[in-house]
Amino acid sequence: MDNGTEFYSKAMDHWAWKHQVKLDFIRPGKPMENGYIESFNGRLRDECLNAELFSDLLDARTKLEAWRRDYNEHRPHSSIGNLTPIEFANSVRIAEGQKEAISSS
Repeated sequence: MDNGTEFYSKAMDHWAWKHQVKLDFIRPGKPMENGYIESFNGRLRDECLNAELFSDLLDARTKLEAWRRDYNEHRPHSSIGNLTPIEFANSVRIAEGQKEAISSS
């Protein structure tokens, strides 16, 4: 993950420790080490965090959830053949199911 302030915090470190998640940070000044997440973080910041005003935690959660749903369920992504992420995930599940059916026959 990158070294942005939203990820480099005691709360994040505590959550990771509690859930047995190992955090692996890219080197500072080397965003090319994780281009996919850098691209995502930029979109999240530009389209949601910088575009919205949050009145309280519930408002922030509501607006972030609406953005997440749009990003994953309604917006085509050129990197996955102009499918939405949910369409892409479903196509992978179908393909895997077909492979299993063929291998078990």
